[in-house]
Amino acid sequence: MTDVIAIIPARSGSKSVLDKNIALLCGFPLLAYSIAAAKMSKNISRVLVSTDSEEYAEVARKWGAEVPFIRPDKISTDMSARKDVIKHALDFFKRKNKLYDYIVYLEPTSPLTTETDIDTSIEKLLLDKNAESIV
Repeated sequence: MTDVIAIIPARSGSKSVLDKNIALLCGFPLLAYSIAAAKMSKNISRVLVSTDSEEYAEVARKWGAEVPFIRPDKISTDMSARKDVIKHALDFFKRKNKLYDYIVYLEPTSPLTTETDIDTSIEKLLLDKNAESIV
């Protein structure tokens, strides 16, 4: 079986919409939609939220995600690159001798992404032996 981790970035310092990642949308925190889609996916084995906020971490845990660390400030700015957030998470697991075959990067600002979208993408990726990633 392929080991897939979902990494959901949830930075607290939004300048345009205050606390947008935990703002309610139809009664649920925006972050909850990505967590739910990842948890319902048949291909994702672990759902991680990478955040710089204890408040966001609490919300993520309430909705079933793991938050094993708080992301450092230096990679939690509006100029931080996705690759740095991903590398930080993977380095955390590497120190625990845990590696993953694939990463699904789910942004909370895309709440319409479904488990079907995720699973279809992963299955397409797995079927193409030359593919290394899918967006």
